[in-house]
Amino acid sequence: MPSVEALLHGESVATNYGSVGFCSTLLVRGERNIVVDTGHVGRRRALLAALYERGLGPSDVHVAVMTHAHWDHAQNYDVFPNAEVLIHEWERKYARNPHPNDWATPRWTTAMLDTIPNLREVEDGHEVERGVRVLHTPGHSAGTMALVVDTDDGPVAVTGDGVASARVAVTKINAHVFWSEEDARRSIERVLGEAEIIYPGHDRPFRVLKSGAVEHLASRELAFLGLDLADPNVSINPEPRPPFVMLGLEEQTPARFQ
Repeated sequence: MPSVEALLHGESVATNYGSVGFCSTLLVRGERNIVVDTGHVGRRRALLAALYERGLGPSDVHVAVMTHAHWDHAQNYDVFPNAEVLIHEWERKYARNPHPNDWATPRWTTAMLDTIPNLREVEDGHEVERGVRVLHTPGHSAGTMALVVDTDDGPVAVTGDGVASARVAVTKINAHVFWSEEDARRSIERVLGEAEIIYPGHDRPFRVLKSGAVEHLASRELAFLGLDLADPNVSINPEPRPPFVMLGLEEQTPARFQ
């Protein structure tokens, strides 16, 4: 049966100057090697190092899944020359005409996607291979999608930002909504109905317990380089960022795809 492991853990780290944008990058090993969400170019060296540690190079990746086309998830696909890149059909259409308030999908996104020679649009229920299928989980974006992977430990959901963190799973409130709040909540509930083990977009993998609590399944070490905590101009605020909802959601309908 296929397995899932984190190549790079996601983080929800932001600063008063903007987001660091570290998404989770996952490796599904089954009949083929599948990478999910390749991140932005600031993580390219770390991504390649993580693959090499597992005895893999860029040419060994057969499929690369783009859970959605936001800048922090959708770069680095050019690293994999042999990979078929999967994107949901709604996401591809939306990228051609993004909402002007959608800072996560700048207008150059569609130009970036046009450079991917093996880009393939898929829809809900698409079987990537035996035991690996697509869920359309809109809300965060129009075409956000997850993978459900049937593993020896039961079904595992690889969610991108449909479920960005354990906090999202508990509150049922998406961290950033660019498409629909109602769809986002329905998508979270759908994911939790499909799998107890979640590999989220910006957090460590976790399990949802019957009590409704969550149990993280991995540890991580996060080091900040060049940061002097003794500097009086540097501070750390452990409070999570409040959820973001884009202005203009009432204009986010499939009519934008035309």
